[in-house]
Amino acid sequence: MQSLFRRKSTEAEETVEAPEQVEAARSKGYTPAKGKETPKRPSAARQPAGNAKALTKEESRERKRQLRQEAAAEYRKEGGPRDRGPERQLARNVVDSRRTAGTYFFGGALIVLIGSNGAMPDLVRTVATSLWGVLLLAVVVDAVLIARKIKRLVNERYPKTEQKMGSLYMYAIMRSLTFRRMRVPHPAVKLGEKV
Repeated sequence: MQSLFRRKSTEAEETVEAPEQVEAARSKGYTPAKGKETPKRPSAARQPAGNAKALTKEESRERKRQLRQEAAAEYRKEGGPRDRGPERQLARNVVDSRRTAGTYFFGGALIVLIGSNGAMPDLVRTVATSLWGVLLLAVVVDAVLIARKIKRLVNERYPKTEQKMGSLYMYAIMRSLTFRRMRVPHPAVKLGEKV
């Protein structure tokens, strides 16, 4: 029996493996022979050495702040991916060209919240509850009118559109609930302007 710690003698016979065994060994997690250099990364992906000057912390912070401001300004002007497309622009213009009940909804909701307080007299609570119903009804009617107008204009101008109409209606309705100054992207048409 051979010792486990003894070196093989130089005279020992070398075993020759069959080609099938070599191929089987390679397919099961084959590791290439040692002694070769690791291939270098492509030089195109490398940054030029010494050309870029390292920024200080203050310069880096200022640069990041400037990039954030530019991105935010572009977003307010152009909008994001959900705002792209001629149908979406048409829906925005329809909403922006008219006064909507949705813009008054949150102000009215605040009045209702204060007026429905238990410390208020019964008459004030009754008026607040009635105002809540009127606001809700006005928003629903306004949403229906906006959806009908958008449907008519999209069918006229873009008859072969692939845009889902339900998605377009919700986009316009949610925009109509937002205060005009807070809408993103900013309104491109004036109030009362024909779309």
